[in-house]
Amino acid sequence: MTGPVPTLGGPETAEDAAAPAPARARRFWSARRIPAALTALVLLGGSALLLYDVAAVRADRPGMEWRHSLADFLERHTLDDTAVTAGAAVLVAAGVLLLVLALTPGLRRLLPMRSLPGVRAGLTRKAASLVLRDRAMEVSGVQSARVAVGRKRVTVRAASHFRELDDVREDLDHVLAVGMAELGLAHAPRLHVRVTRPAGKR
Repeated sequence: MTGPVPTLGGPETAEDAAAPAPARARRFWSARRIPAALTALVLLGGSALLLYDVAAVRADRPGMEWRHSLADFLERHTLDDTAVTAGAAVLVAAGVLLLVLALTPGLRRLLPMRSLPGVRAGLTRKAASLVLRDRAMEVSGVQSARVAVGRKRVTVRAASHFRELDDVREDLDHVLAVGMAELGLAHAPRLHVRVTRPAGKR
């Protein structure tokens, strides 16, 4: 059994008319506590090591061996060397990756839901796929169904062992559209449905 198809239109009751407008839903940001802590520890250790070496040289003590080795390496190898170019490329790629991670929300598995001011809610992709799969299995003629939920697209692959495939696909489009509306996602992804016969049956 499927629920009624939601309709678009004005509020039906006075309570709905007085309800506040939904707030703009944004993606959830990952706290990234572990990467941030590891990066801070690495930078702290490197800064402390460099500061200690500089203080030792200022105090007329010999510098650390790693600095002499690095100076000798840079003296022998120029920017035209393959090793130097490769190392620079790796550092640049690592820097770009860190910038991308810092400027993107993360938590790609969590889909934001429509929310009211002061209230935020999210739904995991796995939970959404399970709900839609259960709805797909309610359609007459569907033997099995696989649902993949992304941020912008929902892909459904169903196998039907009887009924015309076009009829099953039409019913799936209707049932899954209602199911996606009931999920309450802030940004409803596009629906793509594919119906085939089970393997070995034509």
